[in-house]
Amino acid sequence: MDFTTYYSLASMVKAGRRKASDKDVISFDLFDTLFIRRIHNPDLVKLPVARYITELAEQHDRHWHWRKVQQLRDDIERRHRAETGTKFIDHEACYPLFMHELLEEIFQNSYDEVLLEKVTDYELAMENSMLVPRRMLVDWIKELAGAGKKIFIISDMYLPSTHLRQVIKYAGLGEWIDEVISSADSFLAKASGKAYPMIAEKYSVLPSAWLHVGDNPISDGLRAGENGIEAMIIHDPREDQRKSIVKRYYNYGVNEPFWRGRILQQLMAPLESENGKNSVLYSEGYNFLGPLIGVFIQQVARFCREKKITKVFFLSREGWTFKRYWEKAVPHLFPAGDLPEIDYLYVSRMALAGASCAYQGLTKINAGIAFLPTGNRDFRDVCRIFSLRPEAFTSHLAKFNLKADTCLSPAHEGYDPESRKNFDELLEDASFQEEVKRQTQEPSLAMQRYFAQAGMFDHKNVALVDIGWLGTIQRFLFEAIAHRPDCPTCFGLLFGATRGISYPESEKNILKGIMYDRNCFDLAASTLFYAQDIFEEACRAPHPTLNGYKLTEEGFELTFRQTDDAIGQAELEQDGYFVPLQQGIIDSAERFAAAAAFLGYHFDDWKPWINYLFVSKLAFPRAKEVAKIRHRHHLDDFHGSKNPRSNFGKGLVPLWSQPQPQLKFNPFLRMRCFFSHLRRRINE
Repeated sequence: MDFTTYYSLASMVKAGRRKASDKDVISFDLFDTLFIRRIHNPDLVKLPVARYITELAEQHDRHWHWRKVQQLRDDIERRHRAETGTKFIDHEACYPLFMHELLEEIFQNSYDEVLLEKVTDYELAMENSMLVPRRMLVDWIKELAGAGKKIFIISDMYLPSTHLRQVIKYAGLGEWIDEVISSADSFLAKASGKAYPMIAEKYSVLPSAWLHVGDNPISDGLRAGENGIEAMIIHDPREDQRKSIVKRYYNYGVNEPFWRGRILQQLMAPLESENGKNSVLYSEGYNFLGPLIGVFIQQVARFCREKKITKVFFLSREGWTFKRYWEKAVPHLFPAGDLPEIDYLYVSRMALAGASCAYQGLTKINAGIAFLPTGNRDFRDVCRIFSLRPEAFTSHLAKFNLKADTCLSPAHEGYDPESRKNFDELLEDASFQEEVKRQTQEPSLAMQRYFAQAGMFDHKNVALVDIGWLGTIQRFLFEAIAHRPDCPTCFGLLFGATRGISYPESEKNILKGIMYDRNCFDLAASTLFYAQDIFEEACRAPHPTLNGYKLTEEGFELTFRQTDDAIGQAELEQDGYFVPLQQGIIDSAERFAAAAAFLGYHFDDWKPWINYLFVSKLAFPRAKEVAKIRHRHHLDDFHGSKNPRSNFGKGLVPLWSQPQPQLKFNPFLRMRCFFSHLRRRINE
């Protein structure tokens, strides 16, 4: 009996419905038929498994390079196939048998069956991550099963049927499949045609009542026909083209780092039933911000392992998204474990600023930070930021010829440098500092109780992960706990460290920018300056910002900003607008982790592609991209309500603040902004 080749799924399913009407059994090939692969070469799935085995071996003090593990696996599998070939026509292998031998060779006396289970589970997880069920075939199978047809899955594969059932279950097809047959169980394969009569005899199937669907013209077509079974072969040119692109990107990436990021994007791309209608914001979250955050989180995890950091605290409202991304991605990126504990810590600059004064007082540099936002003008703004009551300082101010409303910022009318000099002298006054410490003692104690409950002081090394930019939160946090004998070494790990002011680094207080650090000249990554607010808003938690810590008889209480005023309502509106963007970021996490684990690449491998994304999307965006991603409202809890003098800070309007007509019709605007940005970075 002949077989028919179809060049689209739609035409094959349409013909299959006619052919299946008088059949009792319809069987499907599994790989490249019912499932398509994201990758061009299925053997590449073995490589992350080899890396996983290497990490497990390290935990047992067995030192193997992953390439040596892979070579040994290939050798053992090849020998098993040769031994099978002495008894059967098909040179097949069985995964549990050769993997058992491989692990025994590597782990020696440390081997046990739990290791085989771990490795098997990881290999199946990697297989699943690289497989996508074809929706039209899945729907057809459900339709056939509903009509009373028996559904068989037949595969020439080293994974036995028990393992393949797990793969099928992943596609949600477990209840619709009657039998799963693998050549690894019987060593009889479709390739030789021996599997077909074995199946017919075992399950009492008449060849004339059997329809087989596959992709291989020999195994699924010719051999089925030789056994009297009607066969349908799918040959989809679009799939050939897609796999050709994947193969090209993968091969280019071997020698050209830029393509390593491009193959990452290709492997993350939704296929088949994963595709659906999504908003532009969702796509930007999935394709742009999501992978960038993925690279950041991957590097944070690697840094923590290298520095033996045992606890990671995700800080501020942006840390909420980082923690969610970590939970979805990192277990897949580092399957062997050896990862730090993680927690989300409710902090903010406003909440920590006052607590940082309880033991050291109000330092000159911290007071200066208060005047970085141009909306802050006088001592009342300092008090607002550091949770101080200005009326208690009237006499202290008078000693230095100051009042609460004396202008202390050069951005405002009425500024006198002499007043700022007097203010600096005030900061050196012991009685002033005693009052500062007295007022901030209770918030500091409440904060320490909260941190102790969160486990801050139970670890020697902790990571403080935040979006950035000046490291103000990390600065205030460390200063608020530095007096304690159990204060851990704090590694501040920022998405971007713009370092507009000097950071007080020490052996126990380290700050590092992952995606960008001003201490290392990186022009491409410095384009983060273009749209810092977008990264903040995209990652922001849905809860209001934290105002402070309140001491109670029971311990402490977290106090949050109210959202019933105009600013709070604007913030809620912004949060609602960016919901699809955040969803795209979170949905990208598992796909990023699977692709990155499969490829085995790390930060240095991604860097050229990261630079391309930053420059193309931030420095040279399309007008409609700016219109969609640009934030509508941005709350800066440090920023006061005073208006600076009219001529302060005038100059070229930032690119992402330009009106749409300028972005659309000014051909040199982006280049002017880029050269202006370049001058500022060179002059830093």
